[in-house]
Amino acid sequence: MPRLFPASDAVRGTGVRRAVAAVATLALAGATLVGSGASAHSEGSTSEARRANVVTPGDFTGYGFDQCVAPTQAAMDKWLKQSPFLAVGIYISGDSRACRVQPNLSPEWISTQLAKGWRLLPIALGPQASCQPRFPRYKDDFKISPARANGYATAAAQGATEADKNAADAAAYGITPGSTLWYDLEGFDLGNTDCRESALVFLSAWTKRIRQHGYVAGVYSSAGSGIKMLDDARVERPGQFALPDRIWVARWDGVANTSTSYLRPDGWVPGGRVKQYQGGHNETWGGVTINIDRNFLDLGAGSVAPPESHCGGLKVSFWKYPALSAGSAPATRVEALQCLLKERGTYAGEVTGSYDEATVAAAQAWQTAHGFAPSGTFERAHWVALLAEGSAPVAKVGSMGDPVYRLQRALNAAGAGRFKAKGVFEGKTEAAVRRYQAAVGVRVSGVANPATWRKLLKGRS
Repeated sequence: MPRLFPASDAVRGTGVRRAVAAVATLALAGATLVGSGASAHSEGSTSEARRANVVTPGDFTGYGFDQCVAPTQAAMDKWLKQSPFLAVGIYISGDSRACRVQPNLSPEWISTQLAKGWRLLPIALGPQASCQPRFPRYKDDFKISPARANGYATAAAQGATEADKNAADAAAYGITPGSTLWYDLEGFDLGNTDCRESALVFLSAWTKRIRQHGYVAGVYSSAGSGIKMLDDARVERPGQFALPDRIWVARWDGVANTSTSYLRPDGWVPGGRVKQYQGGHNETWGGVTINIDRNFLDLGAGSVAPPESHCGGLKVSFWKYPALSAGSAPATRVEALQCLLKERGTYAGEVTGSYDEATVAAAQAWQTAHGFAPSGTFERAHWVALLAEGSAPVAKVGSMGDPVYRLQRALNAAGAGRFKAKGVFEGKTEAAVRRYQAAVGVRVSGVANPATWRKLLKGRS
């Protein structure tokens, strides 16, 4: 099978991004999928779902969870509003997965989660390492062949065949080419030579074939076995194997980052790592309890907000927004007020920085329209509500864009934050949301949920 790009290119610095971009280009060119997969879905509905769904998980830095059985829609909705997670791992393929029966999983489930803003991590669990004692799990699944003949040729054939099945299942569920598919290789004895080498050959063949189907190749494994095996191959035998574009490290150290001592710091960075940092445990959000693993993701370019522009480049983001009155009105804040009121259609004059009669009249019109008593002073409550005004989607670590810019400015105005609004919801923003929620009587979660937005839009602080 011809290599789409050098295997070593996928794991060196910006090579992660180049490799993923190359697969995305192939996907856009219309890669052909092979295999039967989840054939219960019609070809027409599959094609429509693939066209409609976004590439997942995309560029993202934030928290995720994984659970064997895809949760119900009601559970997903509750967790979207209340939990810190914005990504979810789901098992979509593989004969050795524990959750072969997925009562909730369907193309509609996939498209609904993506439309609501979830980042999906589709997982396949097929043949496992030959020395893995817990497999095969059923009577009709099997392990990776450890036979050495022709350079572990049987293992290579198994890897390619499994990739065909996994890609077909992904396509049937409407997972768009360019998305990352993850192969789950459970922990094994790294010291068993045939077990290790056959697993490495299997993953190499799987990676090559997954890329040919237009998907990005990701591998999940324990830090001390599968991940160490891949990293050693990257450094000690460069170019001999097709290594995955992204890795998902199982290392339950309780630290929400993508580092581990089993992995050299230059591998799969930037933008090519996920770490499962906490194993199976129950968490309850919105009254719904699910047994999950916790993960931290840093993929692609990470969470980066597009630049914003107001009134031809005028600055509207500040650490503080003091009350404005005829006797005390810093020009920079008056300019911001005039600009924001102009954008909302309340102020028709020029942005001058002067708190004049026209500006006061426009501010009073805005106050009246938003349930405030009209006043010659533009106070903290007014700033909070004005800066928050707009759409109010759930925002949490990893969220980005216009709602986050507005959220950050409103938190600064409310006295809960003191940071530059960059449009990316990160740790400082989460801490500010927690402080704000505690101050206004909203259940503290660190998630800007509907209850939090309602308080902001009313100017509470």
